[in-house]
Amino acid sequence: MRLIRGLSHLESFKNGCVLTIGNFDGLHLGHQGVINKLAERGKALGLPVVVMTFEPQPLEYFLADNSPSRLMCLREKVIEFTKLPVDNLLIVGFNRDFANYDAEQFIDSILINKLNVKHVVVGDDFRFGKARRGNFTMLKDKGLRHGFTVEDTGSYQIAGLRVSSTLIRDALNAGDLAKAEQLLGHNYSICGRVAHGDKRGRTIGFPTANIQMFRKNTPINGVFAVTMSGIDGLVFEGVANVGNRPTVDGGSKVILETYLFDFDKEIYGRYVEVHFHKKIRDELRFHSLEELKAQILKDVAETKKIFAEIKRL
Repeated sequence: MRLIRGLSHLESFKNGCVLTIGNFDGLHLGHQGVINKLAERGKALGLPVVVMTFEPQPLEYFLADNSPSRLMCLREKVIEFTKLPVDNLLIVGFNRDFANYDAEQFIDSILINKLNVKHVVVGDDFRFGKARRGNFTMLKDKGLRHGFTVEDTGSYQIAGLRVSSTLIRDALNAGDLAKAEQLLGHNYSICGRVAHGDKRGRTIGFPTANIQMFRKNTPINGVFAVTMSGIDGLVFEGVANVGNRPTVDGGSKVILETYLFDFDKEIYGRYVEVHFHKKIRDELRFHSLEELKAQILKDVAETKKIFAEIKRL
């Protein structure tokens, strides 16, 4: 897969391409269905598959800290795209200039002149351009005049529910990891590089691998039974806390702290993935580190029971 960072690095596709456009937050089963459909169309036409996405996501640009929480950061998204039949991933910087693109300008300048698009797959509720004036009907009309076709993504449903990033976000907020897994097609996970913390966990016998979330809004919060991958090809069980550590400092930064069972390797700087299996409890504030330690012992015991039960299934 070729990664194209920004429109300035985009060269026109001489023979054309097939295209889909969206945030693709979470790359859930619905997204995967769209991309697989697009890949089939690209194969039939003999054209490369192009996915256009945005950084930051449009609502993050307009709403800042009040925007919906992300399911995945950009790097996680890029990694997941490499697993799908995508030839080119175009990441467009969503800024003031791009937000002010007129709908017709977006079609003429980007889709036709830069991408030479021959087939587009988008949702029938897709809106684009300044003031969100562009829509599915406008795209189809333009396509008729300029020689490209436009197809609706359709609705991907599981158990009567339309799969969407919002539905997954709601499931995670409610602590329903099983539902989120059903919609994603895999356990919800967070990737990141293990960073140095204040090492306070070591003082109470529970050293943690810390990952800075670099965001104020997260779809998941509390204490969880988790596994961690990305270390020597192995998977390690543990218990993780996602939050702002109210007992320690209660800051605004969200941190993912993972205590791994029977683990003593040096992993600072390693890029790892934490997979969430079941929520144990909400994040709490304790009056002392001794109270916190006592609760962690209970969390560890509960987590080990959870994994023992999973292994029996």
